Amino acid sequence: MHSIPEEPVLYMAAGLTIIVLMVLVLPFKVRKIEQNLEPFFLFMGILAVTISGLWGWELVIDALKAPVMIGSIPIGIFQVVLVFGVLVYYFNRPFQNGIITLASRLGTRLFLFLFITLLGLFSSIISVIVMSCLLAESMAVLPFARADKVRIVVIACFAMSLGAVLTPLGEPLSTILINKLAGPPYDAGFLFGLEKLGIYVIPGVIALALWGAMYAGRGMVMQTEGIKYEYSEKLRAVIVRAIKVFMFVAALILLGEGLKPLIVWYLGGVPSWGLYWINSISAVLDNATMTAVEISPTMSEAQIVSAIMALLIAGGMLIPGNIPNIVASGRLGISMKEWARLGIPLGAIIMVIYFVILIPTIF
Repeated sequence: MHSIPEEPVLYMAAGLTIIVLMVLVLPFKVRKIEQNLEPFFLFMGILAVTISGLWGWELVIDALKAPVMIGSIPIGIFQVVLVFGVLVYYFNRPFQNGIITLASRLGTRLFLFLFITLLGLFSSIISVIVMSCLLAESMAVLPFARADKVRIVVIACFAMSLGAVLTPLGEPLSTILINKLAGPPYDAGFLFGLEKLGIYVIPGVIALALWGAMYAGRGMVMQTEGIKYEYSEKLRAVIVRAIKVFMFVAALILLGEGLKPLIVWYLGGVPSWGLYWINSISAVLDNATMTAVEISPTMSEAQIVSAIMALLIAGGMLIPGNIPNIVASGRLGISMKEWARLGIPLGAIIMVIYFVILIPTIF
């Protein structure tokens, strides 16, 4: 793999900037692209790496390996999505009966509060991938209106994005964070995320769950009487969805690697408060790649916390921003525009709130 030039290269910077703008704009303007995000992002990733001149066998292997590996463990998002989907395909009736019975007994608002809270917090223990599949399949069978399902999914994905950082079991970002800071002065261990970010993350997950129960649950009635849910998904669709998730994750690895020169050239001297807002680009980029490039032991704890919090929050704004978004939107057929209607304003509000909370440490 070629190295990144120390000084900005004009044609490279211009080309990569155009790619960023295309990724941010075209899915909202071109319907065909909105309906085929996976091949679009894959093409953008290939184009970005080509412009950056960063092709190498190691990158190709990483892109192919990322969807099927968690660290050195040969179980990744592709297998989890596929196996979970197949299990629901064959056992959809007991799964449907169980989730609907639980929701109806608890009541809509209490169910949503507990559901979102557990999804968020357990994402750091059981893995955000498994929790994403549980969210997607639960929303598929629950007798809610589509608009209500979209709201619940977006809010829950924000909660999972936050919660998954608490341990390295949750998502690649937390694993990379610990690996980058394993030596002095931080000597980061297994509970580093919980110790440094827990005070911000846990209240955030609970607040999102409360707001989800009050906002998304407002006026919702669990109508189970007379409803005959029929599982209509074909096994072929389950397999195709897993393949699309594979393609999406591989595409984000390539896109993140291809855009590295922009990050290296222009983010190095940015102050903490500026980096916080710039990291909103995580809405369309792999936040693990951003973490790998940005975080170093030379940063202060305040800089690390502000950078990571921004990456976690922004990841919920758009479908490409995080694994839960990709899994849930693929299962429920949520479009980029549908997601953005709530994801962007909600993410902006959360970023402002956390910015105010972090002001004493950022400045």
